[in-house]
Amino acid sequence: MNPNPAVDPDPRPLPPEAPGPNECCGSGCPLCVLDLYSDELGRYREALAAWKLRHPDVLD
Repeated sequence: MNPNPAVDPDPRPLPPEAPGPNECCGSGCPLCVLDLYSDELGRYREALAAWKLRHPDVLD
């Protein structure tokens, strides 16, 4: 067994974890968890698109 497995130098981005069903209180907080998640999701989608350009051989 190899004690130092090869580390992927350019791993596929992972999607952000979605907030749970009760994490938003619905009171219109300035930094709502749903807004933060939406921002993170946008960054993830951009990172994934850039990663796919660097890895055209990946089907999905």
